[in-house]
Amino acid sequence: MKTPVLICDDSSVARRQLARSFPLDWDVQLMYATNGQECLALLETANPEVLFLDLNMPGMDGYQVLQAIRERHLQVIVIIVSGDIQPSALARVRELGAVDFVAKPCDSTKLAQIIDHHGIKDSARRRRLALQLGEWLDPQVRDVYQELTNVAMGQAGDLLARLLNVFVTLPIPNVNILEVNELAMALHSIDHNAATSGICQGFIGGGISGEALLLLNDSSFKEIAALMNYGGELNDAVELELLMDVGNILIGAMLTGLAKQLDVHFSQGHPVVLGQHSQVAELVRANRSRWQRTLAIEISYGIEGHDISCDLMLLFTEDSLKTLKYKVEYLLED
Repeated sequence: MKTPVLICDDSSVARRQLARSFPLDWDVQLMYATNGQECLALLETANPEVLFLDLNMPGMDGYQVLQAIRERHLQVIVIIVSGDIQPSALARVRELGAVDFVAKPCDSTKLAQIIDHHGIKDSARRRRLALQLGEWLDPQVRDVYQELTNVAMGQAGDLLARLLNVFVTLPIPNVNILEVNELAMALHSIDHNAATSGICQGFIGGGISGEALLLLNDSSFKEIAALMNYGGELNDAVELELLMDVGNILIGAMLTGLAKQLDVHFSQGHPVVLGQHSQVAELVRANRSRWQRTLAIEISYGIEGHDISCDLMLLFTEDSLKTLKYKVEYLLED
């Protein structure tokens, strides 16, 4: 499938030269804009996925286009192509959301390297990169969600540590907007070649809803059973019970910690078994109808001195994002 690409430059020579510099194996559908106003109009009507943008143009320049893209929450991957190579220009366009910079005259080898580096030829990776540049992943908003998660994660880890008499290692939580086909990629800490078991539990409250997904590497069950003083033989039923116990601890504590900070009360549904002894990709694929586009907060727990791999992911519905942002606005105030 062709990649819709927009080139915005007031110079017809520059537009043609850039178009000739694209990799031969990249199938593109080209659009052109000669100024910032035309560029924004095409972004809103033709929905290009990649924008190559000049900075110095009459009327609305490239900096203003980048600012407008951010204000209008347009999802497009922007690569700057400009003769202005000042360090301050590079820093400024990155702050405004551009993913990379190509100096004029465009070098085809350098351009190919940038396209490959960001995975722009692959539709799924383009989509993910564009989503990461959207409103909901504004650095300030991401920082707020991350800090709220840090607090709740610490409370959940403390509870688990006290119950099992262990030291729980706490990671930096990952916050992203994801499509369902990207969930397996996001769950990077679990060995994708190993068997995994998972449960999912819905939650709702205060205009916010979603599901908590807990995945546990099957190799972890033996040590979890020992820590919980279970001396019997491990079988599917026992492992499922252990998975439920861990889920009750981590999911319950996480949601309680977040609810207190957001000043809401979450009601939790009954946990649902996603599968046992499957690869992560299979669990996600078998349950893909449960999730669509979502705000995902991923936490990878570990227990010091024990071979235990456990991922907890909170998946908030797209409809919840506006309420979430409203709830945390006070933390964004100067």
